[in-house]
Amino acid sequence: MSTKKLAVSALFISLTAVGGMFKLPLGITSIAFDSLPALLAVLFLPASSVGLIAAFGHFISALLGGFPLGPLHAVIALEMWLILWAFAKLHLGGRHILKWLVFVIGNGILAAIPFYFLLSAAFFIAAVPGLLIAAVLNAAVAGVAMPFMIKIGKKVE
Repeated sequence: MSTKKLAVSALFISLTAVGGMFKLPLGITSIAFDSLPALLAVLFLPASSVGLIAAFGHFISALLGGFPLGPLHAVIALEMWLILWAFAKLHLGGRHILKWLVFVIGNGILAAIPFYFLLSAAFFIAAVPGLLIAAVLNAAVAGVAMPFMIKIGKKVE
């Protein structure tokens, strides 16, 4: 990884910390904007870096919230890496509508499925509405910001 890509990745990871500080409690989950920087990083970085930013973003957001799920946050970080990696691949492939569906459904529903088995059906049912709202809000803000971000900078090479 070039120094420039590393610096841009560090910038976006720092922005996930800022986004993770904006939390709105919603049932057993909270809405945070820790995914937003990773969604925007797709404009400047390769898919693997975008996934890494999302994983770090989740860990930072969980740290700010007191790690309520303990070591299960590693599972969530891995899920976030995968979802944002897929988002970035779809973006690079020109699949602009599908990328948003993958992000919202992946982050809002699919990422909660392991917890149906690891914790309980009640946890899954209680978590999904908040996760869906968070995914939609992160996607909406990113969708509005992306045209402005494109004007601001060029893809990091």
